[in-house]
Amino acid sequence: MPPKFTLMRFFTFLFFLFAAFQTNAQQTVFNVPTADVLDKGKVYVELDAAFKFNNQESLRRFSSFVPRVVVGAGGRTEVGLNVIGNINPGADSTILVPTVKTKFFQNKKQDLTIFGGTNFYIPVRNRSYKFGTYSYLAAAKTFGKTRVTAGGFAVSKNVFAPKAVRAGGQFAIEQTINSKLTFAADWFTGKHANGYFTPGIIYKPHPKVTAYFSYSIGNADARRGNHYFLFELGYNF
Repeated sequence: MPPKFTLMRFFTFLFFLFAAFQTNAQQTVFNVPTADVLDKGKVYVELDAAFKFNNQESLRRFSSFVPRVVVGAGGRTEVGLNVIGNINPGADSTILVPTVKTKFFQNKKQDLTIFGGTNFYIPVRNRSYKFGTYSYLAAAKTFGKTRVTAGGFAVSKNVFAPKAVRAGGQFAIEQTINSKLTFAADWFTGKHANGYFTPGIIYKPHPKVTAYFSYSIGNADARRGNHYFLFELGYNF
């Protein structure tokens, strides 16, 4: 493959990876939204950091930092904002991502919740598109100390991948060990910028502090280096 084409494909992939990945400005497992919604007036802030330490064919070395804030709006709804596209090395492609998530149905006796939401992508720097959306609908069911989440998503072109409108499934499982430790994993289907399987642990050293330690593995080109560390630190006010 000619070097020029390889370099062009790398930068295209890297841009769309961070234009779409880690962009759910609401409470998530690692990437997939959870059924949890903040109570009215509650505020949650988080910093997500992704790191890849070695250069490989599919995905080169990088670091990325994504700040976000989520606010309980009442009516079983929360709203949030991410600032994404902060990548090193490479030119930043800043995108503002306002979001909304709502519980449409909740049966506490059966531990069953149906919820959904939409993220709105507004590029403001080094834009490759003008506007985009990612919408989803999912259900969460708890069995003892295990919560399973399953749903589907639809996304406009250029958000997860160029040219085509994408759709697929999103899934998560959380296994509570004790009040401080949870084992978890989540997964977006598809071979696009959000198509990753991410296992890890969620640790709460304090009731207001949550730390997430995980590793994201690409649905495509994992053997060629499409995988990286993901760390998140959140605080509930």
